[in-house]
Amino acid sequence: MSVKQIITDKLNEAFSPQRIEVINESDRHHVPPNSETHFKVVIVSDQFDGQRLIARHRAVNGALAQELANGVHALSINTYTQQEWQGVDDVPRSPNCKG
Repeated sequence: MSVKQIITDKLNEAFSPQRIEVINESDRHHVPPNSETHFKVVIVSDQFDGQRLIARHRAVNGALAQELANGVHALSINTYTQQEWQGVDDVPRSPNCKG
């Protein structure tokens, strides 16, 4: 199973999101072809209601602790409540690799 699929499955289980997008951004970095080391996550969940951004990010990092300790080098996290998502025109772009 791909790392992308593992991340998707774990986040679906942990947050029951209304929307989830897991994007492998490894090709934008200096890693071998077909790597799965850099990801961007966009997740919309009612579980984020009333949580500050830092708590949301900690929850996502906690759900993916094993992956972050074993090969996932970078994780861009974009978390939203359903209400916040209604006002989003575009998710922030991840910065380009400077390495």
